[in-house]
Amino acid sequence: MKTDTVTLDAIDHGLVHALQIDGRAPLRLIGEALGVSESTVARRYRRLRGAGILRVVGTLNGALLGYQAWTIRLRCTPDSAGAIARALAARPDTSFLHLLSGGTEISCSVQTRTADDSGELLLHRLPRTGRVTSVSAHLLLGSHVLPNSWAGPARLTPDQAALLAPPPVEPAEVPLESGDRVLLDLLSRDGRAGHTELAAATGWSESTVRRRLALLRRSGVLVLLVDIPPAALGFRAEARLWMSVRPSRLGAVAAAMAGHPEVSLVAHTTGPTNLLAAVNCRDSLDLARYLTGPVAALDAIQSIETAPVIRTVKRAGALLPIS
Repeated sequence: MKTDTVTLDAIDHGLVHALQIDGRAPLRLIGEALGVSESTVARRYRRLRGAGILRVVGTLNGALLGYQAWTIRLRCTPDSAGAIARALAARPDTSFLHLLSGGTEISCSVQTRTADDSGELLLHRLPRTGRVTSVSAHLLLGSHVLPNSWAGPARLTPDQAALLAPPPVEPAEVPLESGDRVLLDLLSRDGRAGHTELAAATGWSESTVRRRLALLRRSGVLVLLVDIPPAALGFRAEARLWMSVRPSRLGAVAAAMAGHPEVSLVAHTTGPTNLLAAVNCRDSLDLARYLTGPVAALDAIQSIETAPVIRTVKRAGALLPIS
């Protein structure tokens, strides 16, 4: 989608940050934090969502349920990359799917429930065609920063942010019920879906929906993410960094990068490289500054591969609308 069709002003940026803090915060409360009316917030939200720029999505924190997280890299012929990317993006278990490196590489994240599912994914469910020249799968062993905590959208003061802070998460494994699947599916398309709509979809009462939502959020199983193109916030140069780091310094390097405002993901991985980062910079010159400055200062990084994001097919949640 084109991010230049809508220009965000200070209120819009404040709204995005407010939703990053709590994706289901009442519009009245957001208005109070921003110093504007509830109707103004509602109008701005409808405008951005209608333009396809902003949405809130509910995602499953599979780590609390024992799921395994993978990042997949596929290299393919340029004429096939788009079709393969769209087919992968249509699957409910994929997220953050991008075309990289001149459009000949696809990168995406996948969660699998069991080791058997992982084997099925790697051996059978990934594309097997002559147009795919290579496939590699990297198990994520731990994350230091995730997209929901990226500093890019930050605009509010600490006092404003405090008005919106949801109850603290108390990580716990909550077995999913049959109705939860319906609930999570709907929230993956609209994380702000109303209790009436969620009750109709699940067959539960509104009070049951409220209790279940509160439990899933409090336990950390349900995570609400703001789904917005970084370019809409002024970050027009995205890249994935695949790094080989001295094992004795891996934790320190990951922790250092987690503190960089450009970084929206840092994770340990298996494979020929052992650290993955997603970075968002203002432009290509800003990306060069970041790579030759903060990254270069981390001398435990032995090698680095930089793959620019050419196009995003899917971020969090359901498949992005086709513009």
